[in-house]
Amino acid sequence: MPSLFRFLTVIAVIVGVVYGVIFALANFVSPKPREMTVTIPPDKFLKR
Repeated sequence: MPSLFRFLTVIAVIVGVVYGVIFALANFVSPKPREMTVTIPPDKFLKR
């Protein structure tokens, strides 16, 4: 039974670290807005 608790503790720590990294990225990293141009071929507009 102690190995089960150790395993669950390790998994909980890993999940906590991943959650912390995702939280930090979501709140402290701001994306840089930029313009985007996408060229669509004319045959995409033709009805078949």
